[in-house]
Amino acid sequence: MPRPKVHPANRLRAYEACSACRSTKKRCSGTFPCSKCIRLGRADTCVPCPRVAAQRSTANTRASSNSNVAYDSGRRPPTNAAGRADSDPSYQASEPSRSTVDTQPMSPETLHMTHPRMLRNLRGERVYVGKAASLSFLQLVRDTVSQYIGPSQFSHNVKSEDMLETETPHGTPPTLESSLDSYQLLQYYQAYSSATSGFIYVLSSAEAMEVLDALVEPSTRLNRTEMAVADMIIAIGAQATKRTSSTEQVERFFFSRAQRSAFDGMLENPSLTLIQLFLLMSFYMLGACRRNAAFMYLGVAVRAAVALGLHLTELADAVPSPEQHRRARVWMSVYNLDLLVSSILGRPAATAALRSGADDGPIRYALLEGHMSMGLVASYGVSRILEEIISSMYSKEGASAETADSLLARLKQWSDSLPGPLVEPPDLDFDEPAARTHIINNLHVACIYHFAVITVTRPFLVSVLGVRLARLHSDSTDGASGGLLHEEAAHSNLATACIDSALYMIQTCSEVHRSDLLLGNMCILKAFVFAAALVLGFSMFSRKEAEPSHEQAYGEALEILRVLSEQSAQAAHYYDILSCLGNAVTEQRRRFVQHSRQTKGRYVSKLFSLDDRRPSLEVQSGLDTPLSNGISTMPPEDSISDPWAGIQRLGFMDALEMDAAFSGLDGMQLPVWDSFPFVGEAFPLQSRVGDVT
Repeated sequence: MPRPKVHPANRLRAYEACSACRSTKKRCSGTFPCSKCIRLGRADTCVPCPRVAAQRSTANTRASSNSNVAYDSGRRPPTNAAGRADSDPSYQASEPSRSTVDTQPMSPETLHMTHPRMLRNLRGERVYVGKAASLSFLQLVRDTVSQYIGPSQFSHNVKSEDMLETETPHGTPPTLESSLDSYQLLQYYQAYSSATSGFIYVLSSAEAMEVLDALVEPSTRLNRTEMAVADMIIAIGAQATKRTSSTEQVERFFFSRAQRSAFDGMLENPSLTLIQLFLLMSFYMLGACRRNAAFMYLGVAVRAAVALGLHLTELADAVPSPEQHRRARVWMSVYNLDLLVSSILGRPAATAALRSGADDGPIRYALLEGHMSMGLVASYGVSRILEEIISSMYSKEGASAETADSLLARLKQWSDSLPGPLVEPPDLDFDEPAARTHIINNLHVACIYHFAVITVTRPFLVSVLGVRLARLHSDSTDGASGGLLHEEAAHSNLATACIDSALYMIQTCSEVHRSDLLLGNMCILKAFVFAAALVLGFSMFSRKEAEPSHEQAYGEALEILRVLSEQSAQAAHYYDILSCLGNAVTEQRRRFVQHSRQTKGRYVSKLFSLDDRRPSLEVQSGLDTPLSNGISTMPPEDSISDPWAGIQRLGFMDALEMDAAFSGLDGMQLPVWDSFPFVGEAFPLQSRVGDVT
């Protein structure tokens, strides 16, 4: 029968093919070395097709002649005489960097292997996710894992094309069963302060308590917009608290009331209070696993801020001094959340190119007293660098090592200038609410910094680990071509910085988690932990031996996401993805061990040992040998013809003997990879999925 048609949206097309696949007219994975060349043991000769490389060489030669240099950090280096482009990781590593006589040698840039994606949202509509997003990096890791170990639960997940979101709860309670007293309001406000610390600081403590008092004793001094802001404070506080039936009712009631007020004719008149309201609604939607809604609410807040001129610091002198402080806090809060959400989703930020020449203006007008203000100012500073990272590193086809070095130097300068309270634990008992807010504030600031380092160095991690994986596979096959694959020194240093930053982020989050200080729902932290764990998992997949610190941090990331998954479906989805990646790492290493044992046993084997208690030859051969009690170990004779019969009865055989017993099935092509209803615990799915490729 002919193969069924594939929808165009689900077709996997490579941007370019290697010379061998194009000459044989075979499908190419588009990575260099490609999966077919790796499987056939010719990874060292896998290069892009010369015809495509020649076109790029012509363009680069023309650009080079205009600038009268070999190439600069913003262009891709030209190809050599054989048409070998630097998109090949092995060529990037083996070819020395070129330079003019009068300049210092510059490292070649690395091509972006992550690409923008179109995912399905809750309603089935296609939404855009940029190449800087963790979801795009996830797809690259999936393709790489599938390339080396074949289809698995990690690489062929049925939800890989969906952008996980949750339905808006229906049946919102029209009223609360019991009114909230001052003590309950204070608890929710403290949870709100901890959840938003380091990201948002739109109301001071005195201003927040004034609007919250109106919830207990209604006052005519506050308008409807200010009352809606008070509702959002309670809703976010209830969302961040450990979930109970009462907190869930409070969360849904107050958010629903604030949302109705927000769209009841308020968009016609922009104000600072309106910006605060939509900013808090956006933050709430992040915790509710509605990232697209959060992205749109942020757009409303940014456009209202522009309408009020909050981005123009030179106009701040035209307003009274107390208003200057408030406007500065609101603008920095909008800017921080907009950059973080846009970076996580890989989308252009709404605040991009809105900063005026006096970039330090908001900091000058912000209230620098207090720990919350320090965290807001610090996050604003690193968010400005994060904006430059996205615009300079991901707006081109390749990433320059020189640009990355300069951005990392700015991040280092920023970290060195942090005030002491942001890098030191508080002098309070950790059980106090103020201590928790202080620690989570510092945690958020540190995570933004590590996330920025990961974002700027991740393209080089992909390039370096691609070379290492190709070299590992070459060493495990023929052992001859692996020596031709070398890493660019500058790229290796940047890749190490990426792994170290991911390690430090998870270790910091784990320290706070072990102190039992994490909130029930931390909407941005879970995305940070997932991005860092994905980097560690990819690094673990490219190693033969386990690195204890990496293995421990990876387990700690899984534990954090498992705890957060109790109140977040998105954290549960992240946990499932990383668990499957961990299984793929185990399968990769199992294959390396198996191949090593097979290689050592080609010429000599151990004949006799008292320690190796292996099953008898009769059982391994499948003979019907009666035991002492007269019970046969094998099924009746009419069922022996089934090649899969008795698999569960061979549970006492080790993995190597089982692989040998079923080595004749390596050529089977199964239409469905993940459906093995006849496989039990004695025959793990992950140990067989990769062997039938």
